[in-house]
Amino acid sequence: MFEAMQETRKIGEIIRFHRKRSKLTQAQLAKLAGVGKTAVFDVEKGKETAQLNTLLKMMKVLNVKPDFSSPLISEFNKLKAKDVK
Repeated sequence: MFEAMQETRKIGEIIRFHRKRSKLTQAQLAKLAGVGKTAVFDVEKGKETAQLNTLLKMMKVLNVKPDFSSPLISEFNKLKAKDVK
C-alpha cells in the first residue's frame, strides 16, 4: 500500500511539473482536459481516488505519455505487433 501511495504522489508531481512548465493554472488545465478543477488538485496531491480516465485526459493535454516497463513488456510488444499485421 505504501508503495502505491508513493507512485500516485510521483505521478501527481509529474503532472504538476508539466502544468507549471506549460504556464497553466489548475483551472486552465481542467478546462483544456475537460475535467473539474478539483480533479487536477486531487491528482497533483497524489490522491489515490483519481480516475484513470481523468488522469489520461490531463496527460494528453500536457503531452505526457505513459512508459510501461516490466519483465514481460517486450513479449507483449511483439504479440501486439503481430496483431497489427
